[in-house]
Amino acid sequence: MTPTELASIPYAAGPKSKAFFDEEQRYIAPGLQTIALYAQLAVDGGSGATLRDVDGKTYLDLVAGIGVASLGYGHPDWARAVGEQAAKTAVGSFTSAHRLNFLKTLATVTPKGLTRCQLYSSGAEAVEAALRLAKSKTGKFEVLGFWGGFHGKTMGVMGLLNDGFKNSYGAMAPGLHLSPYPDSRKCPLGAAGPHDCGAHCLDFLREKIKRETTGDVAAIILEPIQGTNGNVIPPAGFFKGVRELARELDAVFISDEMITGFGRTGKMFGCDHEGVVPDMMTIGKGFGGGFPVSGVVTSDETSAAKPWSNPSGSSSSYGGNPLASAACDATLQAILRDKLVENSAKVGAAMLEKLARMKVSQPLIGAVRGRGLMIGVDLADPKNGRPLDKTYCREIFEEGLRRGVLTMAYNPSLRINPPLVISESDALRGLDLLGESLDVVRRRHGL
Repeated sequence: MTPTELASIPYAAGPKSKAFFDEEQRYIAPGLQTIALYAQLAVDGGSGATLRDVDGKTYLDLVAGIGVASLGYGHPDWARAVGEQAAKTAVGSFTSAHRLNFLKTLATVTPKGLTRCQLYSSGAEAVEAALRLAKSKTGKFEVLGFWGGFHGKTMGVMGLLNDGFKNSYGAMAPGLHLSPYPDSRKCPLGAAGPHDCGAHCLDFLREKIKRETTGDVAAIILEPIQGTNGNVIPPAGFFKGVRELARELDAVFISDEMITGFGRTGKMFGCDHEGVVPDMMTIGKGFGGGFPVSGVVTSDETSAAKPWSNPSGSSSSYGGNPLASAACDATLQAILRDKLVENSAKVGAAMLEKLARMKVSQPLIGAVRGRGLMIGVDLADPKNGRPLDKTYCREIFEEGLRRGVLTMAYNPSLRINPPLVISESDALRGLDLLGESLDVVRRRHGL
């Protein structure tokens, strides 16, 4: 079937997927992720960077569960490690061989001095633990974050969200402050270029601290690349400048590496791009290979702060359990053995090069940016340069599904985060299918 013939068929999930989805909707609470609500797929399995639904259709995955499936699907070592551990024991905080091996290996790849790790279950849980540790270390209570940042949806950190998500929830936790972030798409302070924008945002942050805080800043938290905001990279020097300011304030500098960690950006951690050693990192998503696990990584000195370091002071019921530890151990070993950090850098560079060429001939593609396999593409209306209407974006997403590629094109800030195991040929084929989808929607609406 030609692309033109395919374009005439309205999108619909396969009959088995649709039946599963519709029945589940009678029981599951509202609020499922947008990608699942729009696709209405029931997934049966997968291999590498490809997913398969219950109807037998396959999809090249450029999402990876939003950066979670670093090893893709059906990875034999991961499946074996988790399966064998499940047959033994799955719960408890006692030492396990997998947890010991993971922690020892982790300490060899983290920034210098960050050799202590505590494990949790979700990103927000780890961020909240990191903030508790920062308060224990400094004796202070205020926390600074940035516009466009995302650090979780629990009430303890929701105040650090600069997003309509938190509207209608009432008062946020006290002591949380937000400052402008130097967004490459449009500087919030009106600066002409990225360097000036970064400098202006640093100056603004200093003034904000003087004018709006009590001076008791315990922590500044920053993503090396803002993921939820559209995979936005700060200008050179900004990340380092924030780290230096935290040092001046005697505050803890937290690099939130939930998405950027473990090879996603073409280096092991996002902070490595600027040669910055933070006081603390929060980790999650990709290092469990799909298992729900997160963590806080810091130094001997910081981790010893009380009351965080008291018995049961930093632990959680599920954190570091034997199943999670088996998943973490298998994932990190595969990342290192199979050189997936290097693959991320290589394949990501090829994707960025291809997207730059596509931008020349495809009017719906605006700015393109990225590091490794963490790529952002702005979908724009060629008539006015504004973000593309979300109705059109959803059509692009659906056209991709019909062609067998899973994307996040339902949003004009398109994020591309494929599994780290993806081959260059599959990655470029995925972009070809995305290009076909863009062409169909552009012609359909005369854009």
